[in-house]
Amino acid sequence: MKVLDKPKIDRPREKLARYGTARLSDLELLMAIIGSGNARADVGKIAREVLKILRQKGGDVSYDDLRSVVGLGEAKIPVILASLELARRYLLDSDQPIIDSPEKAVELLADIRDKKQEYFVCLTLDGANRLIAKRVVTIGTLTASLVHPREVFAAAIADRAASIIVAHNHPSGSLGASQADKDVTNRLGEAGKLLGITLNDHIIVTKTSYKSLMHSE
Repeated sequence: MKVLDKPKIDRPREKLARYGTARLSDLELLMAIIGSGNARADVGKIAREVLKILRQKGGDVSYDDLRSVVGLGEAKIPVILASLELARRYLLDSDQPIIDSPEKAVELLADIRDKKQEYFVCLTLDGANRLIAKRVVTIGTLTASLVHPREVFAAAIADRAASIIVAHNHPSGSLGASQADKDVTNRLGEAGKLLGITLNDHIIVTKTSYKSLMHSE
C-alpha cells in the first residue's frame, strides 16, 4: 500500500508526531526522513532500497551509494547523510572526547612527552571536533621532507575527518619553534586547504609544558 493510500494517522510523519520515534519501524523512520516519492518510485519503495543499503554497509554510506537508488532525488540524499552523521557524532561515538582547545589535545599526548626521540602524531577529528583516531605518523628529527602531507592526510582521508591536530615532542625540553616546525605547519595547512581538511593546530610538547604554534600570542 502506498503512503497516500493509508489513513493519515498511519502515515510515518503523522505517526511520529502522535507517538514519537520509538513506535516507528526502520522503514517508517526512513520514509519520514524522505517524505515523499515521485513518478519514478513511491516513498515506500525508495525507503526499502535505502534500508537495504544501510543494512549492507551500516553507517558507512556514501553519496554515490544513495545516488543508485531509483527515485531518490538529489535534495533528499544530503538529508539522509546528515541524519546519519548526526547520529554518529552524538550517539555512536559519544565516548570519544571533543578536542576543541590545545589543552584538551595535550591531554592525549602524555605518551610522547618524555620520549627520547621526536614523535610526530596526528589526531583526526570529525565535524564536531570529536576525536576519531590518534596515530603516530613518524619518529625521528622533524623536517619538512620527513613529515610529508601525504603521510599525514592519508589517515585523515580514510577517517573522513573534517580537521586534524598534529603534535610532536621536543626531547630537549625547549618549547622554541624551529624553522622546520614552522615549515611543516605551513605545508600541512596549505595541503589541508586543498583537501578540505582543516589543520586546527600544531602543538609542541615537553615533559612539563606545551606550546600551540597556531594559537599562541
